[in-house]
Amino acid sequence: MIVKRAGRNVVLAAVPAAVFLTLGLSGPALAEGAKAYQIDLAQLNESGSRGTVMLSLKGNQLTVQIESEGMVPGSPSAQHLHGSTKGHDFKCPDATDDTNRDGVLSNTEATHDYGDINISLTTTGDTKATSGLAVDRMPVADKKGKISYKRTITVGQDVVDHIKDLHVVQHGIDRNKNGKYDFEGAGKSELDTKLPQEATAPTNCGEVKGAAVGSIPVGAIETGGGSLGNASVQVTMRDGVAITVLAVAAGAVALTRKRASAVPVRQENTGGGA
Repeated sequence: MIVKRAGRNVVLAAVPAAVFLTLGLSGPALAEGAKAYQIDLAQLNESGSRGTVMLSLKGNQLTVQIESEGMVPGSPSAQHLHGSTKGHDFKCPDATDDTNRDGVLSNTEATHDYGDINISLTTTGDTKATSGLAVDRMPVADKKGKISYKRTITVGQDVVDHIKDLHVVQHGIDRNKNGKYDFEGAGKSELDTKLPQEATAPTNCGEVKGAAVGSIPVGAIETGGGSLGNASVQVTMRDGVAITVLAVAAGAVALTRKRASAVPVRQENTGGGA
């Protein structure tokens, strides 16, 4: 088992402050009228990485805050919003995506499930999909393997309309446990042979909402089992008060999984830096 399944969304208690305390925020951190979504990052590749993300959307301004741990100390971590802004059905990957059975879930293998890059979560400069491997502009984990990231990005209307269809993915693993990215751990990256596979393999993933009911599958339909075991949470600021709304009730609601069976089409965003 090389992957632990990423949770859909964290279910918050009745006290909305739980949203903000997780990320060390306070209520005023959200602008009036902003909508915010908190999601969990669950480990991939047995990385031990985990984290919490808050996406706050006001108009076309998207603020992304990430607190993660278990990253490779002192190393940059490529991170992105993956998925579709055209209603296609993507999700976080599982162990079945390691198609060559080499024990490492590569980005190319995982892309089948979580889709191509929509927004590159860089620290400076542009946030286009083409900056996905701009490791010199990605956050660097501290000596304890923790990353704290915050940036506000101008996004297109397609992102605004489909924010719940996107997923957060961080990359970078240490397969041979020597505290750095190297070619000894998993060989060369299939994305750029100048980079180790350890530097580009996904380390965690979290779904903004999970596969949307009624969304359009990419390619043929593959049947399977699934359930909505958790609830997604939307937080809206109104008159300075955080109001929590359960978008999907928790429960044993059985669904038929529609999985992608075709290569996803890259979705470009129109976002810039802020």
